[in-house]
Amino acid sequence: MSDALHVHHQGAVATLSLNRPELHNAFDAGLIQALTEALEAVGNDPSVRAVVLAGNGASFSAGADLQWMRAMASASQEENRIDALALARLMRTLDELPKPTIARVQGASFGGGVGLVACCDITIAAEGARFGLTESRLGLLPAVISPYVIAAIGPRQARRWFATGEHFEAATALQIGLVHQVVAADALDAAVQAQLALLAKAGPVAAASAKILVREVCAAVGDRDGLDRANAGLIAALRASDEGKEGLSAFLEKRAPSWADRKAP
Repeated sequence: MSDALHVHHQGAVATLSLNRPELHNAFDAGLIQALTEALEAVGNDPSVRAVVLAGNGASFSAGADLQWMRAMASASQEENRIDALALARLMRTLDELPKPTIARVQGASFGGGVGLVACCDITIAAEGARFGLTESRLGLLPAVISPYVIAAIGPRQARRWFATGEHFEAATALQIGLVHQVVAADALDAAVQAQLALLAKAGPVAAASAKILVREVCAAVGDRDGLDRANAGLIAALRASDEGKEGLSAFLEKRAPSWADRKAP
């Protein structure tokens, strides 16, 4: 594993920490590859029930490393296309990860860092966190991350922030839907742990499938009959599954389900 990324396992939780604090965790090709591979590994690990994405040091992620960007400016269009596809693979891997994900955000979260935030299922930010889709300041646009950011904040908000590149505070990020909760900096870890405790009580398959349900519902707009069939199939499969049977039995018997017997993270 690259020194630019630390992976820590504690119980059923995997924490992936960007580790370029001297560069505010800006990413280059190496970090993109390392994070993609780490996500694929934890996604395929049956012992992992939740994933926390964090950044070491003062910032979550300041987006792309400017030295890397400068080098890519002199590369060919085809080389830039391949490079952009690697970032697209990272974002899609995070967005579709078959585990619940939590972004722990402090300090700066700019450009691609906002993309990482938008791809996570739950985002908790410290009060002093700052955000910005700053690509337009460089004559660029957040094209690769746009599907995830637009899904998080909506097209109306995206049109403003994509065009201006301005910075905004955690309170604004909360208001527009980019983050779910804003807490004092010294309460950030406790807030993350509270969400992990809730996930530990949820059925593992159900919690991991939640994002699939949301994605399919959004994709099926206009096909109500098809959506009804798909959702009926999903709930039927869950009810008939071992997890579904155990969850219902536990509720009726007024006991904790088997998956909640594990020590909470």
